Amino acid sequence: MTEPRLSSLSHGGGCGCKIAPGVLESILRATPALPVPPELLVGTETSDDAAVYRISETQALVATTDFFMPIVDDPMDFGRIAATNAISDVYAMGGRPILALALVGMPVKVLSTATIGKILEGGAAACREAGIPVAGGHTIDSVEPIYGLVALGLVDPRDLKRNSGAQPGDVLILGKGLGVGVFSAALKKGALDEAGYRLMIETTTALNRPGPELARMPGVHAMTDVTGFGLAGHALEMARGSGCAVRLDLTSVPVLQGARGLVQGGFVTGASARNWDSYGAQVEGVLSDEDRALLTDPQTSGGLLVSCAAEAAGAVLDCFRSHGFTQAAVIGRVEAAERPALRV
Repeated sequence: MTEPRLSSLSHGGGCGCKIAPGVLESILRATPALPVPPELLVGTETSDDAAVYRISETQALVATTDFFMPIVDDPMDFGRIAATNAISDVYAMGGRPILALALVGMPVKVLSTATIGKILEGGAAACREAGIPVAGGHTIDSVEPIYGLVALGLVDPRDLKRNSGAQPGDVLILGKGLGVGVFSAALKKGALDEAGYRLMIETTTALNRPGPELARMPGVHAMTDVTGFGLAGHALEMARGSGCAVRLDLTSVPVLQGARGLVQGGFVTGASARNWDSYGAQVEGVLSDEDRALLTDPQTSGGLLVSCAAEAAGAVLDCFRSHGFTQAAVIGRVEAAERPALRV
């Protein structure tokens, strides 16, 4: 059976598949509000990374789901990336993952069972690395390949970190470099070299393990992970939830090696433009086309974005680096503001 490239079967890959933030906001605005039990510590109110439900005074359940179409052609790599990305939301809340359920939609008349099995095998490998089982799931026959997880974790409510706790005077630290969407656009057009592909796989399969350790630090006030809405979009979510402005130092934002050159070569995803159309009016300052492309670039399995007291920055960076995140860097600060904004 001759099979097509996985990425050729999807209209958009990885977190670039997300519905644009502006469209999503209008959809959710029309959704009726439901009663919220007091045990629900985190719901939809600030567009956070996961729902959190209190079980006891010392334990809460973190629940999230994430799935998407192929961002790469190798089925094992696709499974690993998708699973790593889904588990990241648990880490971003300060939680410890405990189990996962697989979400599988595959064109069974187009892809062989061997290829589909390798996608699931890749996902299971990422879960093993995170120390959790794939305890079940659900499958459907779909037009495009889709894979992801429901990821569950536990957190002490006292250590829970939302995206809405940033405080004026905080510094912002990003754990991974930007450029995954740029790399995926180049890959789809056959323009990503072997070194670039290896770097793309390395960053997208790196589990955001520092999350629970960071959450226990008293100086850490807020966390989120940077995914499909780009650094600008997720920084704006933090600003809105916290009632502050976020200022970025563009010269300090880490970027994957080679990504700027690819942007200059025209390799930018359609999701990047949709992101800018959704929130560009809330960005204060002048951006070059290159910087705008990188700030709006959809990050599949991106890095943790941490807002912490200035005196805690050294410990936060040490934590990231002890887990192998060598590109982690202070990228900006949180400022008081009359209205939420992103300043550059």
